Amino acid sequence: MVISEKKLEKLEHSKVRMTATVPMADVKSVYDEMMADYVKSVRIDGFRKGHVPPSVLERKFGDSLRLEAMSRVLEKAVDAALADAEEKPLAYEAPALEGEPEFALDKDFSFSVTYDVFPHFELPSTEGIELEVPGVEVSEEDLAQELERIRERNAIVVEKTGEAALGDIVTVAYSELTEDGREVAGSKREDFTFELGKGLNLYKFDEEVVGMKAGDSKIFPKTYPGDFEYKDLAGKTVMLSVAVSKVKQKDVPALDDELAQDVSEKYKTLEDLKKAVREQLQSALDNRLRELKEKKLVDILLERTSIDVPESMVSAELSMRWESLKRDMGIDSDEKMESIAQYSGKSRQQLYEDWKPAVGKAIAGRLLLDKLVEKSGLEITEEDLSAEYARQAEGSAMSVEEVKAEYEKRQSVEYLKERMKETRFFDGLLATAKLGQGEKKSFVDFMSAAE
Repeated sequence: MVISEKKLEKLEHSKVRMTATVPMADVKSVYDEMMADYVKSVRIDGFRKGHVPPSVLERKFGDSLRLEAMSRVLEKAVDAALADAEEKPLAYEAPALEGEPEFALDKDFSFSVTYDVFPHFELPSTEGIELEVPGVEVSEEDLAQELERIRERNAIVVEKTGEAALGDIVTVAYSELTEDGREVAGSKREDFTFELGKGLNLYKFDEEVVGMKAGDSKIFPKTYPGDFEYKDLAGKTVMLSVAVSKVKQKDVPALDDELAQDVSEKYKTLEDLKKAVREQLQSALDNRLRELKEKKLVDILLERTSIDVPESMVSAELSMRWESLKRDMGIDSDEKMESIAQYSGKSRQQLYEDWKPAVGKAIAGRLLLDKLVEKSGLEITEEDLSAEYARQAEGSAMSVEEVKAEYEKRQSVEYLKERMKETRFFDGLLATAKLGQGEKKSFVDFMSAAE
C-alpha cells in the first residue's frame, strides 16, 4: 500500500491526528482483490459457484461492497502510514476514524484518524527540594491496642444459645421492604455474618439485632439522618426484615505468656511478644513515612513540569480500578456492582469522574518517575539482587533460594529490579532534600489517614 501524502497534527491530551491519502490505483487494486475473492466463493441463484460476474455482485451488493473495500483500504493504509512514524499509537485503543470520508474507485482516497501517543514533557530539576513529614511515634497506648487486637484474633468463637449482645457475631438474612411488604429488588442478602456494634452492614441495624436469638426474625422501621453515608438512605425511613440464623460469642484469651506462645513458637514470654509487636509497629510506621516522603517528592517534581496524560491511559486505569473494586468486594458482574454503587448515590460514570483527577495524577507521576529513573542510569547487579533476596528472607519463613525461586516463577525479577532502582533514586533525592518536621500526629491517626 502506497501513501502519497501524509500529515500529522498534535492535539490536546497527547493525541495526534494523521491525515493520509491513498492513490486511486491502490484503492482500485484492493477493491479488485476483494471482488476476486467474492467471485470465487459467493453463491447466487442462477450462477454456479465461482462463476458469478462481478457486475452482478456490484448491482446486488454495491453499497456493502464499497463499505467493506473502504474498511480494507483503511486497515492497510493506517498500517502503511504508521510503519515509518516516529510516534506509534498507544496500545490502549486503536486509531479512530474521523468523520465519514468519501470513498470512490475513480479518485484518490483521503482520510484522517486520531490516536494517542506517549506524552512529551520536560524533565524537572531535582535540586532545592524541601518537604515536611509529620512527627509520629509508636506509644505505649499503640502497643496496648495492637496487643488487644492480637487477643481478639486469637479468640475462640463458640455457639451462643442466649440473646445476641454487642461484640457477638451473628449470621442473618435481611432485605428492605416496600410499603405493601414486598422485597425491594437487589436489597436481599443471605447468610450475612458480622460483629454486632461495628456497623459493618449497609443498613446499620446492629442495635435492632441485639436481644435476638438464633431462629428469631422481625420487621421494623429504621430512620436515617440527612447526612447518612449512603445517600439513597439519607433522611429516609425504610422497613427492614431481619432473620437471625446463628449467634456466636468470642472467648478472648488472657494477655500472658501462654498467649505469646500460641501466637508463635518464637515467643516464650509475653515480653518477647511485646518486643516483637513494637518492632512490627515501628517497621510499619517507617514504611508508611517512606511512602509519604516518596509521594511528596513526586508531587513536588510534578509541579515543576507539565504532563498531558493521554485519555486512553486514564480510561484504561479507570476500568482497572472498577475491576479491582469488584474483586475486593467479591462481586462477579458489572450489574451487581452498579446496583451496590447506587446505594452510595453514585453511578459507575460518576465514580469514574470522581476517580479521574487522582488517576490522571497517578499516571503522570508514574510516567515522570520512569523517565527520571531511566535518566539516572542506575543499574542493579546480580550481587544487588542476591542482597535483596537475603533481606526479604530475613525474618521470614522462606530461605534466600526460595525467595529467588518465587520471583523467577512469577517472572517478576525485572519488576523487582525496577523497584530497587526507584528506591535508590529516592534515596538520592532524600539525601539532598531539606527535610522538616511537620505537625505531630498520633500513630493511629497517621496510619489510618495514609491508608
